[in-house]
Amino acid sequence: MSSEPASVESLRVLYQSDDYIIVDKHWDIRIDSKMWYEKQTVQLQLQHHFPHLADPSTYYGFRFCHQLDFSTSGALCVALNKAAAGRAYRCFKDRTVTKAYIALVRGWVEQETQTLNFAIGKNSMEGRTHMMCIEGSEGCENPKPCQTEVTVLEYGMYDGDPVTKVLLQPLTGRTHQLRVHCSAIGHPIVGDFTYSLGADDSPYRMMLHAYLLHIPLEPQELLVTAGDPFVPAVDPKWISQRSLRTLEATVDAVLEHRKTKEKEEEVARREGEKRKQSKQRRMEEQSEEQRRACQEWLSEWAGD
Repeated sequence: MSSEPASVESLRVLYQSDDYIIVDKHWDIRIDSKMWYEKQTVQLQLQHHFPHLADPSTYYGFRFCHQLDFSTSGALCVALNKAAAGRAYRCFKDRTVTKAYIALVRGWVEQETQTLNFAIGKNSMEGRTHMMCIEGSEGCENPKPCQTEVTVLEYGMYDGDPVTKVLLQPLTGRTHQLRVHCSAIGHPIVGDFTYSLGADDSPYRMMLHAYLLHIPLEPQELLVTAGDPFVPAVDPKWISQRSLRTLEATVDAVLEHRKTKEKEEEVARREGEKRKQSKQRRMEEQSEEQRRACQEWLSEWAGD
């Protein structure tokens, strides 16, 4: 990842198989577009690098398994056939996918770990219909439950202003969720032009990056990391002053927590199946007992 603008040639592939390609999406391009004037999209990059893998039966030629905002960089999964897209879609639908983002946010976040629970809805205010908002704010329509886990990684400065590097783990998948949640706690993402209402326009990009993507496919899971672009080698305006925990250790903890949760869910599922089977047996035994009682009554009645 660099601070240079995107080009058709600048496509970084993180993983490739017969079924999937995972790319490191650039920070200033859309995934796809129907507009003729969009000259830089991930769709066009893929067509340039992998024309033989494009599927003419689809509108864009490639099946994108999920979405990243125009200004968000990082791991993006692309399915190369319909069956692969279906398998990945089920994982996203069942919320078994683990995603983690790195961000630089304005100010120093005091609470080292926290879970944000602001419901998010569509902003109906004039001039802001392309934005989302938290429940209770003016013009917020149809808010839905939303959860984001925030972990502080480092404190530092960006271009002379205090900022915090955080790991953001969305437990739900609402539009602009991370951007809205960070703004809601008074720590908007550095360079977020939209949710600063145009005020934060000096950074060269929005500092939000999809670092980790884990899709528990069978028989082979997909697990990739897309590097950390928020380092002085890429952007010398970022200066780390105090590190609380490493990115690698924090991500390992996220994945370990996911494994533990999956085991607990599997145990709960098996116990639920056992209870269901036990209940079914009791019902069958009761039905059999009722049938015998009914037959005995009928025999006695016939004898009388």
